[in-house]
Amino acid sequence: MINVTRLNGKSFMINAIYIETIESFPDTTITLSNGNKYVVKESEDQVVQLVTKFYQTVNLFGLQQLEGAEHEK
Repeated sequence: MINVTRLNGKSFMINAIYIETIESFPDTTITLSNGNKYVVKESEDQVVQLVTKFYQTVNLFGLQQLEGAEHEK
């Protein structure tokens, strides 16, 4: 889950796994796979960073931490 902010200032959580598109119209609009759309204060780049961090946290990319990979060699 990632924490984002509505234009009215209220924050909420979105399940990053269901994000289909992130666009700027100029406001950042997140579209989920079920068709729901959310307009948020964060920039497109900020949302991408949040999603990437989430994927790394849950190891969805299948990447090992660099520190652990160095010690395994």
